[in-house]
Amino acid sequence: MRGWPISLTTRLALLFALLTATLLIVVVLVQGSAVEGHLRELDDQELSGKVTLIKNLLHRAEPYRTLRQRLDDAFIGHDALAVVLRDAEGTVVYAIRPAFFGERPLAEDALPDTPTLWDKGGKQYLGLETTVEALDFWSQPTRLRALVGLDVSHHRLFLEQVRERLWIDIYFAVIVAALFALFAAHRGLAPLRRVTATARNLSAEGLGERLAERGAPSEVRALVVAFNGMLERLESSFRRLSDFSADIAHELRTPVSNLMTQTEVALSHTRSPDEYREVLASNLEEYERIARMVSDMLFLAQAENGVLPRSLEAVNLADEARALIDFYEALAEEKEVRIVLAGEASVTGDRLMIRRALSNLLSNALRHSRSESLVEISITGEAGLATLAVKNYGDTIPSDQLSQIFERFHRASPERHRHGEGAGLGLAITRSIVATHGGRIEVTSDAGVTTFTLYLPLAAAEPSANA
Repeated sequence: MRGWPISLTTRLALLFALLTATLLIVVVLVQGSAVEGHLRELDDQELSGKVTLIKNLLHRAEPYRTLRQRLDDAFIGHDALAVVLRDAEGTVVYAIRPAFFGERPLAEDALPDTPTLWDKGGKQYLGLETTVEALDFWSQPTRLRALVGLDVSHHRLFLEQVRERLWIDIYFAVIVAALFALFAAHRGLAPLRRVTATARNLSAEGLGERLAERGAPSEVRALVVAFNGMLERLESSFRRLSDFSADIAHELRTPVSNLMTQTEVALSHTRSPDEYREVLASNLEEYERIARMVSDMLFLAQAENGVLPRSLEAVNLADEARALIDFYEALAEEKEVRIVLAGEASVTGDRLMIRRALSNLLSNALRHSRSESLVEISITGEAGLATLAVKNYGDTIPSDQLSQIFERFHRASPERHRHGEGAGLGLAITRSIVATHGGRIEVTSDAGVTTFTLYLPLAAAEPSANA
């Protein structure tokens, strides 16, 4: 069974408490070892001093009773000291507190000649065994074995008390550190809680809320910026989706209403076959209009999601423009408009998609050109970009409409008619095609002259020179 999830605040608090405990334990161990070593050094020095004192006292020619008395006087007040002197046969010639050593050192097991620790009766002792020379009354040297021991239990007790107090201090220090870390993490993660609260309150109708970047920690500021950017993109997407839904409903309502009206009229009374054919032909036009609209919408959706299938080939813009001029020749003659072409450049892309973009611009220019005017197509290639401009002479597009002219179903003026790709999707499709090919499109309109300009990367083999 999975355990309960632990919050990030709790994890940070536990981690900080663990680090604090680890550091304190390391400090205690290091300092405890240093103190223990220092106390051992003091005990060694004291033991060495006692051995030196014994040697000095024995290195005098005095009667035994006087020597014993001097030893007793020297060790008055040294309750933690034990001394046993033995001759070569092992006979004890002097002893003070021999119980410190136990039976084995006093019998056959000699102590090392270096300071050695041992425990006895719940206490700890430090001692050694060494050879000393004693002068008798006639100044004759006699070798003796000296057992010298110190009761160092007070040092061990001191260390145990210190360690116990330090462990208690570590316990409370870890608790305080955990509480402090909990408070700090809680305050530090406040921006995350605000992100959570904002995300919890998000809805399609309330995407305008933003998080304050000022005051956010540097580690969280990037998240706040990214979250605000996400909200901005969502708001923009929902707004476009809402506008698109409203526009498509409006656009479909007219042909559907026409179909219903014509069908109701046709069914209102008996008609001749020719009249029925006329109604069906009219309905077919509306169906074709709906089909084109659906197809264009599907194309735009694929373009926005980057799933448009396209091939890469060298496309000569002048050749494509000439083919389209031939195609629109009849329409141009009907409107008494002449199309002129200048320049040449090649790009890499999908030939059909690029032709569709040029066709949209050219048909748009023809529809909105004045009679007996020109539609000028100029192509250049320089600085790694192919530029294709389509200029027509007609009504000026209001400046406040220029930034919206590439939006779906947008009309620069209520008077603009919709036919074919002029139903408000042609320029949006053109912009998507150009963007898919890594280019951009711009429009200017002033004093009756409107110019749409495409910028596309030149083909690799295209020289950077004006055509």
